[in-house]
Amino acid sequence: MSAQKKTALVVDDDPEIRKLIVTSLSRLGFDVTQAADGRTAIKRLDESRPSLLCVDLMLPESSGYDVCEHVNRSAPLQGLPILMISARSMPEDRAQAEELGVRVYLTKPFTQAELKRAVEEALEGTP
Repeated sequence: MSAQKKTALVVDDDPEIRKLIVTSLSRLGFDVTQAADGRTAIKRLDESRPSLLCVDLMLPESSGYDVCEHVNRSAPLQGLPILMISARSMPEDRAQAEELGVRVYLTKPFTQAELKRAVEEALEGTP
């Protein structure tokens, strides 16, 4: 593991889900920043690039798709590993997420083990 601390931005409007993800990522060694809506997430991404973005699809202000589009348009954020977590499980939701650069799409509800695997998969191949 590199000397640089892993960081994550967790974006979910449900405080319970956000807390669950933050706790899991903290246990995996991440420093975690949080946002409850898409607009705040975009602001946080512009302030500091995390090692991992965990974003819900359905958010107030701007959707998870909007957040992903912002990542794609912003040069400093290019290649940022994105883990989308959503209650929506339709194939078209997954397809649109993949088109926007989402590496892993995890559906709610999920277990701690599933989240850990999804995080590992999202980070695969990143320095």
